Amino acid sequence: MEQTTPKLNTSKLGSGIGLLNEKPLHASLKQWYAQPGDRFEVAVDGFVIDIVRDNQLLEIQTGNFAAIKSKLTKLASSHPIRIIYPIAQEKWIVKLSKDEGKANTRRKSPKKGHVEDVFWEMVRLPQLISNRNFSLEVLMIQEEEVRRFEKNRRWRRNGWCTEERRLLDVVDRRLLKTPADWLAFLPEGMETFTTKEIADTLNIRRELAQKMAYALRTAQLIELIGKRGRGNLYRVSVQT
Repeated sequence: MEQTTPKLNTSKLGSGIGLLNEKPLHASLKQWYAQPGDRFEVAVDGFVIDIVRDNQLLEIQTGNFAAIKSKLTKLASSHPIRIIYPIAQEKWIVKLSKDEGKANTRRKSPKKGHVEDVFWEMVRLPQLISNRNFSLEVLMIQEEEVRRFEKNRRWRRNGWCTEERRLLDVVDRRLLKTPADWLAFLPEGMETFTTKEIADTLNIRRELAQKMAYALRTAQLIELIGKRGRGNLYRVSVQT
């Protein structure tokens, strides 16, 4: 049965971008993503939504998806909702000086983010992949991560903690909405595959390939059909 979209039950509609108490990266992405006619900080069914565009809910999430799992699950049952999720393709790390009068340091991180990294988070809510109301847009960004030193937290990064993240640029974007969009992550031309083959072909960590397989299998886009050697063997289970 085709899903229908009910009329939004909204209150406190805002026409201006509300940035009060928002962290810099979240606020910058909201400004970058906004279009004329958008409404901001809108209450929908008991939740505050970053942006409402026509009848679509747009939620910017810069942290882990576990924090919004309940919110997404409830809203996606009756409203079209899209998550906008940034991945740092390139990152510069700024360390605030521990001593007054000394200059801050800035260096480029050797780590590079890739769009496949979205599965580190999608493993937390894979059931939404097959929900027609749910979509996710990955923004590949350049960012600056500002760190400050806290002597009481030496167990983490030798005392350096993330103060804030700053958007430098959005360099690419990828919308994930249909089964074909999600299956496009799999290596092209493979009728059957293991997570090791995914990892080797895409040049990603085996652990990430396993999370990808788990999410796609839970969404019933791929299925387990046996073993190849010591690894589970999968194939695509839907027509796209």
